[in-house]
Amino acid sequence: MTKTNVSFDQAIQQLEEIVRQLEQGDVPLEDAISLYKKGMELSTLCHSKLQNAEKQLISIIDDKGEKVPFTESEKEDTVK
Repeated sequence: MTKTNVSFDQAIQQLEEIVRQLEQGDVPLEDAISLYKKGMELSTLCHSKLQNAEKQLISIIDDKGEKVPFTESEKEDTVK
């Protein structure tokens, strides 16, 4: 499974498994280093996917059907 076709949920599950293995402490050093590297890659992937989702969520569609940024002033207007 390559990075490009790993879903966020799959990456989180893999990351949790790596953390579990490393926390047990019975992983040989070489394997621990490999697991750590893979964990960092998965962490970066998850972060990227979250940033992408955030970018999608912070825009709205205006009256003309065009995508526009969702600004702080608009957030405050909807809260009132």
